[in-house]
Amino acid sequence: MGDFEKSGQRLIALCLLGFLLFNYPVLALFNLPQTVFGIPVLYAYIFCAWALLIGAMAWVVEKRR
Repeated sequence: MGDFEKSGQRLIALCLLGFLLFNYPVLALFNLPQTVFGIPVLYAYIFCAWALLIGAMAWVVEKRR
């Protein structure tokens, strides 16, 4: 299996992880009335999960080179 196929499979796995992270049951866990540094917990979770996915995708794509 070449590097191209491995990176494609990893990107598909990251896409599925993104679907899981932004699905209702997981989002409901973070829908709390508290704040983190003045930001609602749900918004902080969405931003951090989004940034983590972008970083992981960049790592997978750049690792191929």
